[in-house]
Amino acid sequence: MSIILDRAAVRVSIDGCPEPKTLLEPITLTLTERRIGVIGANGSGKSTLLRMFNGLVPPSSGTVTVSGADSVRDVRAVRRRVGFVFTDPLAQLVMPTGREDVELSLRRSVRNPRDRRAQAEAVLGRFGLLSLADQSVYELSGGERQLVALAAVLAVSPDILVMDEPSTLLDLRNRELLRRTLAGLEQQIILSTHDLELALDLDRVLVVDAGRIVYDGAAAAAVEHYRKLCAADPAPVPPAGGDPARP
Repeated sequence: MSIILDRAAVRVSIDGCPEPKTLLEPITLTLTERRIGVIGANGSGKSTLLRMFNGLVPPSSGTVTVSGADSVRDVRAVRRRVGFVFTDPLAQLVMPTGREDVELSLRRSVRNPRDRRAQAEAVLGRFGLLSLADQSVYELSGGERQLVALAAVLAVSPDILVMDEPSTLLDLRNRELLRRTLAGLEQQIILSTHDLELALDLDRVLVVDAGRIVYDGAAAAAVEHYRKLCAADPAPVPPAGGDPARP
C-alpha cells in the first residue's frame, strides 16, 4: 500500500479575507514505509495533512491517491482502505458501549446480526476489551476508550491506519499500552504525535512547520531537527538540508 501526494495543497476561504488562507503548501510525497510519523507544533498543518489521506480534507490543488484511488473522485474506495482515529476517542465513539460501536462499524460488511456480534466480540477480545464491552464508554479510562476507538476502526480491516495524536490524552501507563498495541498491528500506520519517544519508534518521520514539510527522514534525525527548530528564534524556516524532503 502507498499514499502519494502530487503537489497537494490546502487553502480555505475565511470570511472577511480577500485571499484564501494556505493551510498546506504544495506537497509531493510517496509514503510506503510501515510506520510513519508526523511531528510539528500546534497549528503547523499536521492534522490537515493526515486528513487528506482518507479524504476528510480534499486538496485544493494537486492530488492525493491511495494505491491508485483518488481521494476526491474515489473517496469511498479510499476510506475503505484508510481507517482514521481521532485525537479524542469520544469524538469518534458514537454508541453507548464499545460492543455497539464496533458492531456499528461492521453493519455494512456483516449483515447478519448474530455474525456481526460474534465478529465484534472477536475484535474486542483481540485488544483485551471483551470484559469492558458492555460498559458505558464514559466509564472507561482514556486508554481503554482509545483502544475501543481503534478496535472499531480496525474491525473493517483497513490497509492503512491513520492516527491523529493518539497519545495526547493518555497517561504514561496507557501511552505504553498504545505503543505495544501499535507495534503488533499489521497495517501500515501513519500518525501525528507530540510524543517524541513514540516518534522514535517509527521508520520515517516528517517534520511539518508553517504548512510545509521541512524535514523528511529517519526518526532520530527528524526528532533532532524538530528539537532544534523549537529552540531556534521563531522565524520562517527554509526547507532543511541534510536529508531533504523526498519526492
